[in-house]
Amino acid sequence: MQAPESGSGAKGWLQRSKDLLSRIDLSGQADTLGRVVHVADGIAFVSGLPDVRLNELLHFETGQTGLAMTLDADGIGAVLLDDPKGIEADTRVTGMAEVVRVPVGPELLGRVVDPLGRPLDGGEAIATGGTEPIERPAPAIIDRALVEDPVETGVLVVDALFALGRGQRELIVGDRATGKTSLAVDVMINQNHSDMICVYVAVGQRTTAIERVIEAVRERGAPERCIFVVASAASPPGLQWIAPAAGMTMAEYFRDRGQNALIVIDDLSKHAATHRQLALLNREPPGREAYPGDIFYLHAHLLERAAHLAPELGGGSLSALPIIETDAGNLSAYIPTNLISITDGQIVLDSRLFAANHRPAVDVGLSVSRVGGKTQKPALRHVSGKLRLDYAQFLELEMFTRFGGISDKRLKSRLVRGERIRALLTQPRFATLRMVDQVALLVALSEGVLDDLPVPIVAKLRAEVSRHLDATRPGIVSSVTESGEISDDDSRALAEEVRNLASRLGSSPGESEHD
Repeated sequence: MQAPESGSGAKGWLQRSKDLLSRIDLSGQADTLGRVVHVADGIAFVSGLPDVRLNELLHFETGQTGLAMTLDADGIGAVLLDDPKGIEADTRVTGMAEVVRVPVGPELLGRVVDPLGRPLDGGEAIATGGTEPIERPAPAIIDRALVEDPVETGVLVVDALFALGRGQRELIVGDRATGKTSLAVDVMINQNHSDMICVYVAVGQRTTAIERVIEAVRERGAPERCIFVVASAASPPGLQWIAPAAGMTMAEYFRDRGQNALIVIDDLSKHAATHRQLALLNREPPGREAYPGDIFYLHAHLLERAAHLAPELGGGSLSALPIIETDAGNLSAYIPTNLISITDGQIVLDSRLFAANHRPAVDVGLSVSRVGGKTQKPALRHVSGKLRLDYAQFLELEMFTRFGGISDKRLKSRLVRGERIRALLTQPRFATLRMVDQVALLVALSEGVLDDLPVPIVAKLRAEVSRHLDATRPGIVSSVTESGEISDDDSRALAEEVRNLASRLGSSPGESEHD
């Protein structure tokens, strides 16, 4: 810039220059820079940055983001949340003075996202009304209400024997390939009859398995009320590590606004393995089975966030179905025992039952719901009271029949009834039952209607009962569905309709085979 030659012009130029300089902030600013010392296996060790806090986000000059997982006197162990490509020794790192936050809101419904809320379904970027931190405190005891309303799963063995409530945490546990995910997906699909919002969190799963889950929900469920949070086996370990907490935060948005939500975490055994991997790479001391000492706190803190809130806080609920994989049915391993003690019950799936084609392969002896009948509708509770005892006695009696025949007529009748119970509880995938259908079948069972039926007819009966009741007894169907209660007259009417349906399917007492 050149000053004009005239005196008056020079004075004006000088004044304008002074005004311009007075508006420039010339104060000093100090930035703390760290540098990468070593990077491998999704972990970057960073020197410097003495003011960084635990779980603070870090920004690498190559564009990636990390999370401060361990703080040592001479550096930081950072978990990478992005592909580490480009990060090498001496890469500059800065602290972002904030924790991991994820977008929340109804805009996420129907979308497939990663744990940071970035779309994975090829759709447009998600613009939500705000973000929330992935680590949030669990509701206090005084902020919770009793778990009284049911989560209707549509799976007879669960609804009748191990009823789930809104706000409950029920563990699904079993060996590999025993139908754990299938059971959880059936529960999600059945919510197309309810107001419940579902969040499915995939942790360390194969991409093909995740695609099958999403496709099943889109074909048979209500995908417009579902969020799919995906951290597959190919994702960075950091994303797999934060995925359950991110899914919880997305689900809590709806709970805190008086709505009902269900979160399925598939599965926590892979999450625990990822936590162990990251902890050992960060040189944390190992404990039992090489897991770090904070693994119990990590899962307890996560699952305590599921709750039914008090009416003054909106009365919303968040129910949790965490999944855990066992090795050779070993429920006494470290992670299964931890989660069994944290949750409000467990549904145990048995590999031998699965191999024998009894699906869902629920072990009624080891499974339990610590809320149980308190959440069942009165009609279902009334007709399912003795079902578990009768079935348990049948299983024990059946074991003794392997040593020889039974001639006692009373014991033979128990075996006949037990075989019909097992046939009734064996339910194919994607064949969920309404509460009134379950009541009708259990009423017919208690009235002895099924005792004279061949076992194959019981499966046909279960498949047809919904359409038959809608056609013949729509008034009773509507009444029982709305009130949750059933009168003696309605019970007899439902039993009679099941009998008529059995007769129409071609069964008769003369064709019965009890062997």
